[in-house]
Amino acid sequence: MQLRELAKILPARQRRKLLRGLTPQQQKLVLKIRKIRRKLAEGALDKPPTIKTHVRDMIVLPEMVGLTIAVHNGKEFIPVKITPEMIGRYLGELAPTCKNVQHGEPGLKATRSSLHVGGQK
Repeated sequence: MQLRELAKILPARQRRKLLRGLTPQQQKLVLKIRKIRRKLAEGALDKPPTIKTHVRDMIVLPEMVGLTIAVHNGKEFIPVKITPEMIGRYLGELAPTCKNVQHGEPGLKATRSSLHVGGQK
């Protein structure tokens, strides 16, 4: 499927972005994906390798389906297995940048004020 055909079925923001063209970083990622697809078709690779990228604003394209793309979240690379349901979404949506805060019990060398947290006596 060509990008123009895909753009017709995507929501407005993604359609506008695809019709305006890809940035140089996005083009580099697409070329890397096509190179891996070509090697897989030739039989040079047994399984697709994980592709690392910092390009969080890349729209998931149909040619990415089946690959594992490791998206950088600011600290580490989060591996994302691309499925057909993800087409049209951004890679950044699939790799969250924040974790939920889970506070623990006060431990050794905690401050005196934290001794009264949690009902300790």
